[in-house]
Amino acid sequence: MPGRTPAPTYRHAAPSGPWPWMDFDVDPHTSSSLSAEVDGTWKGYPQNLFGNWTPEQVDRSRMLTNCHSGTCKIYTVDVVKNGTFDRDMASKVLDVPVSGLDEFWENVNVKRPENVRLRAIFVDNMTVDVLKMLGTKYNIEPFFFSSSMNWIPSRYQEAEKDNEGDHITIILPFVRARQGRKARPVSLRSSSSLSVTSGPAPLEDSNQIIDTQASLPLAPSDWVLVQDLLAVHMVRHVESSSIISYHPRQRTSAKRLHALIQRTSNSVYWSKMFKASSDPTLLLLTYLWYVLYAWDETFEELCKYISWLETQVLSTNDIQLTRQLHIVQAHLLHYRSLLQAFRKSVEFVRDTRNPAVSVLGKQEQYESAQILQREADNLLSEISRLESLRMIQSDRLKNIMDLAFASVNIDDSRYTKRLTEATVRDSAAMKQISYLTMVFLPASFTASLFGMNVREFIGDPNGVPAPETLPRYVAVTLSLTIFTVWLVIALQPHSSVHPPGCSPWRRFGWPIFFVRDRLTRRKAPEKRVL
Repeated sequence: MPGRTPAPTYRHAAPSGPWPWMDFDVDPHTSSSLSAEVDGTWKGYPQNLFGNWTPEQVDRSRMLTNCHSGTCKIYTVDVVKNGTFDRDMASKVLDVPVSGLDEFWENVNVKRPENVRLRAIFVDNMTVDVLKMLGTKYNIEPFFFSSSMNWIPSRYQEAEKDNEGDHITIILPFVRARQGRKARPVSLRSSSSLSVTSGPAPLEDSNQIIDTQASLPLAPSDWVLVQDLLAVHMVRHVESSSIISYHPRQRTSAKRLHALIQRTSNSVYWSKMFKASSDPTLLLLTYLWYVLYAWDETFEELCKYISWLETQVLSTNDIQLTRQLHIVQAHLLHYRSLLQAFRKSVEFVRDTRNPAVSVLGKQEQYESAQILQREADNLLSEISRLESLRMIQSDRLKNIMDLAFASVNIDDSRYTKRLTEATVRDSAAMKQISYLTMVFLPASFTASLFGMNVREFIGDPNGVPAPETLPRYVAVTLSLTIFTVWLVIALQPHSSVHPPGCSPWRRFGWPIFFVRDRLTRRKAPEKRVL
């Protein structure tokens, strides 16, 4: 499974930042001097063209250290003046081994045929030497390579010259669905997979972290949503333009994107536009269409996965499923920012005028601008559809989470109801015990009182009889019991004996009112019979 992508550092995204990849904790006077001798050949890139990039800044950007090793493969597509594609050039693959650098440098500097309007270059397994050669040949800002290596979304125009051309760069992360046949089986305990364990995971467990920069496995299927990258630098020139694309490891390969761009020539719709428009920027939109296709397939698979999660919530009623729902929701929130970057990139291509078309006639300029405007608007319309899909899936997830919590609350309510019923039964039993205690307490108190070893109860030893006789004991016990019952009921503000909201005097006189109410109720049925 592809690894996580680095969190972007947006301050280093474009040349407008005056201190690229500078360490502010280091004294600038201790860094390498900007006036140090620099190799003027391609081996001295980027210092040979951009002197403000010191070796320390280049190291911090990892633009060279993140390059691959071994043989670099380069694929090309040539679009000629009449809008057709050169199939002979498209079938050629240029291998650049470590031992063939001089030959590749000579190949790069070979003058193109005059009928070539645009050359698209796809670089697979980019090495340090190939990076330096391309950067020197096409005068590429180091920000393109540093942003590509660090997955920093960016879009900018530089080196603009009227009637000659400019440079535009687009670094666009996106998400694409791929089948993870080669990936290891997804663990049920992984941070991005379904967790159905019988207890909460420990708080110190690293799996508790929801990492939106990592891939999202759609268990139990073998589909995985991985973050991909479109990194293109376009040199628009009045004579011949160029598009250079960088391809990270384990993502969309140069071979695949080259084949897709080449197949664009088979489309009747696009072939007509390439012939009608002289603006090479039109081909750049096909790169963005690939991103759109990837997003569309992503939401198709994600919709299936959310439907599966919904079924699991309905059938299992497991609160542990809510963790996976929150993981998917976090990824959807991250996708919102990626789609916003996608929209901004299309708008940037649409609104950034190509200075090289100024040499064309007014009618040709107008037609080319209209075609570019129309196709960019078509892309923006599709992006709006994707944003609506994302919102729908997010709302579905919220509904599923509400359903999961509602199901748990229903179960809790049932358990609480059973617990309440048991409490009521226990309360009734305790009330019966209290009543029994209230009845026997006066008798017990009287017996204890009569059993006291005092002269008033045991009598005088000189012949005076003892006062504690059985009739007296019964009389005192009954009197005290009646008094206790009267007092207990009178002091209860809420009782079936008292009417609601009655006064204290009404409660203390409850025996009289109780008897009166009983007699009144008994006479009422007799009157109805008569």
